[in-house]
Amino acid sequence: MTRSFSLFGTLFVAAGLTLASAGASAQMHDHDQHAAAAPDNPDVLAEGGVQKVDKDTGKLTIKHGPLNNLGMPAMTMAFKVRDPAMLDQVKAGEQVRFRAERANGSLVITQLEVSK
Repeated sequence: MTRSFSLFGTLFVAAGLTLASAGASAQMHDHDQHAAAAPDNPDVLAEGGVQKVDKDTGKLTIKHGPLNNLGMPAMTMAFKVRDPAMLDQVKAGEQVRFRAERANGSLVITQLEVSK
């Protein structure tokens, strides 16, 4: 009987420690990530790959990660550019970091840099 209680007690304690450890690690997180993903933080740039540069329409097609400031998931889409000179900075196949914002009912790239 003592052996059963001892085994049960050991299992019970081990399960409790495992749950406590899992709960503690789930509650711990890096607060700096909140600042980096803040929707209104103008310093946070999205990343993506240029699929197409269309100078005739003034648009870049980018396969991008999440656009946290716009609440958009990762996808491929065409964006207008605020400054047509941005189209000369990149070419299809390059990786970029950028910021897109809503302006006059459209999504416009307001900041663009080639990833290194």
